[in-house]
Amino acid sequence: MESIRELYKIGRGPSSSHTMGPYKAAISFKSKYSNADKYEAILFGSLAMTGAGHMTDKVIREAFEPKSCEVIFDKETPTDFHPNTLRLKAYLNGEELGSEVFYSIGGGSILTDGESRAETVDIYPHNTFSEIAEYCNKHNMRIPDYVEMVEGKDIWNYLSKIWLTMKQSVDLGLCAEGTLGGGLHVTRKARVLFQQRHIDESAQTRENRIVCAYAFAVSEQNAGGGEIVTAPTCGSCGVLPSVLKYMQDQKHFNDDQILRALATGGIIGNIIKKNASISGAECGCQAEIGSACSMAAAALGELFEMGIAQIEYAAEVAMEHHLGLTCDPIDGLVQIPCIERNAVAAMRAINAVSLANFLAPLSKVSFDTVVKTMYETGKHLRSQYRETSTGGLAKYYTR
Repeated sequence: MESIRELYKIGRGPSSSHTMGPYKAAISFKSKYSNADKYEAILFGSLAMTGAGHMTDKVIREAFEPKSCEVIFDKETPTDFHPNTLRLKAYLNGEELGSEVFYSIGGGSILTDGESRAETVDIYPHNTFSEIAEYCNKHNMRIPDYVEMVEGKDIWNYLSKIWLTMKQSVDLGLCAEGTLGGGLHVTRKARVLFQQRHIDESAQTRENRIVCAYAFAVSEQNAGGGEIVTAPTCGSCGVLPSVLKYMQDQKHFNDDQILRALATGGIIGNIIKKNASISGAECGCQAEIGSACSMAAAALGELFEMGIAQIEYAAEVAMEHHLGLTCDPIDGLVQIPCIERNAVAAMRAINAVSLANFLAPLSKVSFDTVVKTMYETGKHLRSQYRETSTGGLAKYYTR
């Protein structure tokens, strides 16, 4: 597996696969053909179907500035390797200098044509939860200690920056008001939810309200093009920070404990990314929100100093009950149903940890099994339900 630095990335929304990835591809291509006087970008698959709503064309043009770039949305040509495919071309005096095909595989990561996931730089000696659990149990270490052993002590400095950005995205989202752009006129709800306290509010209701407000805050920042952390993607960026910030605010966990939780969540995200997918265009929303929920559940398990078997059960339950979740963003925007899904998944993560506290010894399904199942399920989802905005809510929604 790669470093968790490749999972947790600081960037601007609304989509890691449709904005961060294409922007990265354009910058890379531009560096190879910096003498060009004009560029062209052809978007295929999900990038073509929802790229306008995800601002793909906008970020590509920004990447090539001050040179011009024509962006073409090819909605007809089929994609073979990955649904998020783009071809970039460079021109000088009307003559083509070169072209290159890129695949935006989720979480802001890209591959070039001919490059496979197997060619990514792996630093972890293990690729599955069972392998990692066996190693940790044998050497009497917790998952964050395993992360430090592989990544080095500097990983804590990196995760400190990640945590700071996560908290800032919550705070900024809670302060923001008005409506999100894009044409749906979605009202920002985080601030209202945070301030809506009932007179007879129970502790459980308050927890639900605050955690959801935090998730709305981050997700609305993302939808508005603000700075967030991929966890594991932009579209699912509100789940993990919402539960961790709530626990720090209410239970007074210190930053070192939060960073260890982030390391554990990062391992879960890495396992999914390595053995399945974190791309909604490839495997539906189960790959994004489901993965984020698993990461959050595992992070909470570490925060509460649960055993490795309990952490596995929490992550497994979180993913299992997102299996089959479709990715059907209305108008290709990362707003409906994406924002609310972050809040619902955050609460599911807390529930999964609660179950793990009691039921882990009775578990029948391993985390590795549910990851494999998610990937196979995603591959069997029709394209209408994999971030093309041609099925589900995107098809039937009317203003």
